Amino acid sequence: MDFRLTDEEEAFQTAVRKFGDRVLRAHEKRIDADGRIPAEVLREMAHLGLLAMPVPEEYGGMGASAVLTELAAEEVGRGDFSMATAVFFLLEAGWGHILARHGSEGVKREVLPPVCAGNAFLGIATTEPTGGSDLAGMRTTSHRDGDGFVLRGEKAFVSGVEEAKSLGGGHLTLTKSAEGGFNFLYVPTNSPGIATQRFQNMGRMGISTGGLTYADARVPAAHLVGPEGKGFGVAMEGFSVARTFVSAACIGAAERALETGMAYIKERSAFGAPLAKFEGIQFELVDLFTQVEAVKWQCRRAAWLLDTYTLQGDHSHRSEVDRAVAAVKLTAPPIAFECVKRVMMWFGAAGYTKDVGLELGLRGVMSYLVGAEGGLNIMRIILGRELLGKEFLPYP
Repeated sequence: MDFRLTDEEEAFQTAVRKFGDRVLRAHEKRIDADGRIPAEVLREMAHLGLLAMPVPEEYGGMGASAVLTELAAEEVGRGDFSMATAVFFLLEAGWGHILARHGSEGVKREVLPPVCAGNAFLGIATTEPTGGSDLAGMRTTSHRDGDGFVLRGEKAFVSGVEEAKSLGGGHLTLTKSAEGGFNFLYVPTNSPGIATQRFQNMGRMGISTGGLTYADARVPAAHLVGPEGKGFGVAMEGFSVARTFVSAACIGAAERALETGMAYIKERSAFGAPLAKFEGIQFELVDLFTQVEAVKWQCRRAAWLLDTYTLQGDHSHRSEVDRAVAAVKLTAPPIAFECVKRVMMWFGAAGYTKDVGLELGLRGVMSYLVGAEGGLNIMRIILGRELLGKEFLPYP
């Protein structure tokens, strides 16, 4: 692996950072307060090619590598500290790739161009009210009916339920197949038989979280993603991609927190000296920086592995990919959370205010500790499985 970025990668990363500084930082408090990402922000993201970056050019994307998309995810996480825009970004990127790779030609032509243009939303729906990570225990079902599938059941804690209604679009939805196995289906949210509910989260307010209820909702057979009955494996491939971009966004947020903190401790004086002169803060900064730097390269390697194997359809190194992705998803969110928390403490009482803005990052990053794209203990189970073997899984 060459650790140097190409000239094109460096130029793109610079362009996204400028966009983050100029547009996302200017809008992040509005995004949090209004509970949505402004249309003008999505238009600029589409103009830069940031929406569903890995999707091939023929469907409106830029055919970006996982490494290039990971670089962009870092900058989006750095730009909008609330993580709302990062969530929108990584959903489009991760699941846009899966639809482009495994969807029928008809559904790709229908869905991907408006998603890449910022005129539709694409998300993932796997979690249910009775459980999230135990996908094998899900209750939502689909069965063949003529030239389509009929869905019954309920999904919960789904990102983008309101965006899919207002912009148009839908979610890749994992269901138990009445014929055996799992079906992975693209389900437009505005289809008959679908009801939505919005939940009130503590953070990342700019993108909705809610529930979807399917009461004999019908989708055409062309909306099947991957082989019939084999959708579980397709969904797991998608989670490997999305978890890498989640981790990258957390790294961007952590770097922004440290940059904010360093600027402050250089200027703020106490007991006759800048806070930056006190070893208690210096050493804490250095420890946090080294952790962020380590997990950044851990994340870059995960993206490189995706490019080298998974995105090429080569599953011969699946265990290596799974270990790398689970390790970085286990590591990046807690490190980012710790960075934001510690910097808030450097600010003292001011760090607890909305004026400083650090609480945006604390609330946003927290979502990736509690379970979004897979909880931390699920990452530990995956790593335990890959290190010890499936016979040592803690469940049947």
